[in-house]
Amino acid sequence: MSTDRQPSAEDPIRALARASHHLPADRVGTAVTREARRLGAREAVVYLADYAQHELVPVPGDGVPARQALTIDGSLAGRAFRRVQPVQPPAHDGPVTLWLPLLDGAERVGVLEMVLTAEPTPRLEDDCRSFASLVAELVVTRDAYSDVFSRLRRRRTLSLAAEIQWDLLPPLTYASDRVVITGALEPAYDIGGDTFDYAVNGSLVELVVLDAVGHGLPAALLASAAVGAYRHARRDRLDLPDVAAAVDAVVAGQFSGSRFATAALACLDLDTGVLRWVNCGHPDPLLVRDGVLIHPPACRPARPLGLQAEKPDLCQVQLRPGDRVLLYTDGIVEARSPEGEFFGEERLADLVVRAELAGDPPPETMRRLMGSVMEHQAGQLQDDASIVMVEWRTGAEEQLRL
Repeated sequence: MSTDRQPSAEDPIRALARASHHLPADRVGTAVTREARRLGAREAVVYLADYAQHELVPVPGDGVPARQALTIDGSLAGRAFRRVQPVQPPAHDGPVTLWLPLLDGAERVGVLEMVLTAEPTPRLEDDCRSFASLVAELVVTRDAYSDVFSRLRRRRTLSLAAEIQWDLLPPLTYASDRVVITGALEPAYDIGGDTFDYAVNGSLVELVVLDAVGHGLPAALLASAAVGAYRHARRDRLDLPDVAAAVDAVVAGQFSGSRFATAALACLDLDTGVLRWVNCGHPDPLLVRDGVLIHPPACRPARPLGLQAEKPDLCQVQLRPGDRVLLYTDGIVEARSPEGEFFGEERLADLVVRAELAGDPPPETMRRLMGSVMEHQAGQLQDDASIVMVEWRTGAEEQLRL
């Protein structure tokens, strides 16, 4: 027998939306549980992904059922998170658990557990999806006003440098019918000088991947100044060489001569598929096209930011629909195994191709890739590692599974 939503004085989704205007972060779990019951659920629990995306951590609250943290790689909840799709165990008599991904746009926030009295009707399942969308938005907006969720998501202490870097980052994933952008960095709880930034401005995608020299707080402060200068120049609509020159001036003016940052600054025209970039002492971008690793045309690298004597050359390549561009720091390809073997470009591209063939959504591809980098080094990174993947689309492809 299937279950449908029970009538109530006020629609639970509207009630939660109405309550959200004055809802503090520490009451989100309670409000979600309360309104989910009016939706027809016996129980409802919000889980948030930790910083390293290894676990899903339950959000507590008055009236919220007690739960333990769940592993992303070994649970049904984790499967909903990994595949960005609702997951429901095989139906049996009695309660049915529905796991729903919590998405802020395309950014994976966590999952919502809803325990229903019986198999949901299509209408109820659709209502549950809408409810989960609202819950995700609540988590994101309340997070801007409180430390409650930030404290919950950390499974161990963040270094001060990592605290600065996480607050500096844009959402890890953005997706539209024209482009997918997704990034990752490690070590999540101790990241120092690696970072990235992007903005989608009409038909232009503008982004940077940056590696500040050194480790810890000094590297994080340099990276923060560099990203701030990058955003300032980008928002002034400067061309890429001029953006690089502006960042170079800030780094050189505010830090000593031994301090610098390597970077790749890029701009993708979504209408034409033309990718332009400048290389400031950084690894060149890589392309994965039809399952094959491609190196873009050779481009003379400039000196790192803070050490430049002239503006960098502007490089360019024409993308094809479905091409995936990889921008990364040397901590990815130069990661060494205990036996001294580099992770390397070929292994990087192979992991991206295999993830695509397995049907993994782009953010899951990045999560697994970073897990492979950590595993390659037996969990001991010798250097920070960050990567951004950009997939160009024409808009005619099947909608992304996000």
